[in-house]
Amino acid sequence: MQAFIVEARNRPGELARVTETIAKQGVNIEAFCIGYENNGLCTLLSHDESSLRNALKSDGFKHKEIPFLTVGLENRPGAIANTARRLADAGVNIEFLAPVDYTPDHSATVAIGVDKIDVARSTLSDQLTEWMVPEPSLAGSRR
Repeated sequence: MQAFIVEARNRPGELARVTETIAKQGVNIEAFCIGYENNGLCTLLSHDESSLRNALKSDGFKHKEIPFLTVGLENRPGAIANTARRLADAGVNIEFLAPVDYTPDHSATVAIGVDKIDVARSTLSDQLTEWMVPEPSLAGSRR
């Protein structure tokens, strides 16, 4: 699976502009994370990667695609630090980290985008979990 890291300016309405473009194409975003300073990045995950790619290209949004895997993290201090250290020691750079699911006991499934997906998969083999991107639901949606 691929995540899409989109560059955007840090100004009012920019996230709205990006996400409205995607929504007009009928693409559902199932998970995301955002970070801004002078310029910003939003990382978007969708079950319909092809349509998301086309939507971003249609309005000329600068973006890059990053492979990601999903891992389970226990609800305890140091869980993220341990995972990050394991990847660092293996020479893997983390491009993004985004929560995608939580359990009733507050453990989490996170998506981690990396520069060396095969090394990351091998390094974190004991933490890998399958995250099924839910199909979009029209129940309760407004038209």
